[in-house]
Amino acid sequence: MFERPESGERAVLVHLNLDPATGNELLQEFTELANTAGADILAVVIGNRRVPEPRYFVGAGKAEEVRVKVAETGADLVLVNHQLSPSQERNLEKFLNCRVLDRTGLILDIFAQRARSFEGKLQVELAQHRHFATRLVRGWTHLERQRGGSIGLRGPGETQLELDRRLIGKRIQQLVKRLQRVREQREQGRRTRLRHDVPTISVVGYTNAGKSTLFNALTGAEAFAANQLFATLDTTLRRLHLDSGRTVVLADTVGFIRELPHDLVAAFRSTLRETEEAALLLQVVDASDPQRDVYRETVNIVLAEIGAQDVPRLEVFNKIDITGQLPAVDYDPDGKPRRVWVSAASGAGLELLRGAIAMLLRGDTIHGWLRLAPAQSRVRAAFFGLGAVREEKVEQDGSCLLQVELPRSEYQRLCRREGLNPALLTV
Repeated sequence: MFERPESGERAVLVHLNLDPATGNELLQEFTELANTAGADILAVVIGNRRVPEPRYFVGAGKAEEVRVKVAETGADLVLVNHQLSPSQERNLEKFLNCRVLDRTGLILDIFAQRARSFEGKLQVELAQHRHFATRLVRGWTHLERQRGGSIGLRGPGETQLELDRRLIGKRIQQLVKRLQRVREQREQGRRTRLRHDVPTISVVGYTNAGKSTLFNALTGAEAFAANQLFATLDTTLRRLHLDSGRTVVLADTVGFIRELPHDLVAAFRSTLRETEEAALLLQVVDASDPQRDVYRETVNIVLAEIGAQDVPRLEVFNKIDITGQLPAVDYDPDGKPRRVWVSAASGAGLELLRGAIAMLLRGDTIHGWLRLAPAQSRVRAAFFGLGAVREEKVEQDGSCLLQVELPRSEYQRLCRREGLNPALLTV
């Protein structure tokens, strides 16, 4: 047993090529993550396996190679580009006699550094507690020590491990309650925007695709933008005035990445709700990146995980100033914009993007009559809560006819939540 080090930035990177087709790209991305976290990379150990090894993940021979590298370089941290189980992480720490951090732990560390708002800090802390709570078992030698009882309560006492588990459990409950209050405040603001017919457009995409730069170029905001992974975490809302005279709210969100930790997605649920409830998604793609199709699929996976896969989407292929392509708009067979080629850095194509957004929003509002039975009072209240009811008629049998007008995405979302058939709406 050894006492786990409290810090360490001199790192050895470990990467296994489980899939030769994507091995090099994943290693490059992991190196960028390590640099973003502030690690001093002393060596990189690469291996090939078809499946992970149960005890060390990397296999006994490769673990011995890593131990030699740690001894040669004097590293105090080993970063593994995979998600390790608690037992694998602990086995490696005992074998290497230094701290081990997997891909999830590294991303959580970056988020902890970048969180600025009160909500963002709460979300990151919640994700960290949920992740590291499973790694308390025999993580430190002092966790086995028992606490003595007070007068009248003497006995076996409580181990430090049990105490830490209980304290972390209480802290998680506190964080969940605080974030629930923040979510309620966001929900109130969202309902206000719906009542005033101000739709929200959410900017999403793979990290470092240029989302914040595009956000600033469209709104004139000064959100932090840099050529690095996870440059911004906290959602920023700004008004965007379209040429059609309509005003919308643009939301800049956290960037996505492959194997984004599930604990992090759960913790950022209230922030990502701006994406789930948006009237339109601007999916920003780095047009100059040869891996752009892989990154697009990663974004699609995360959007499905948060329940935003059905939200209308407009792809924005950014950084055409690097590729040399001219600004352009691609249309689907129905004549609706589906892709716009722009440069957020130079401003090329931004007018085309504004026009495409206005065109999509014009066809996104639905209106008509809806008949509700007397037992569907909760559905009726939901429509009134959104400010979507324009007229109401009560029938002799107690049912009501509602004339509603609201964004199509919001209507479909309410129907799914309340089990309502969307076809009941008559234009």
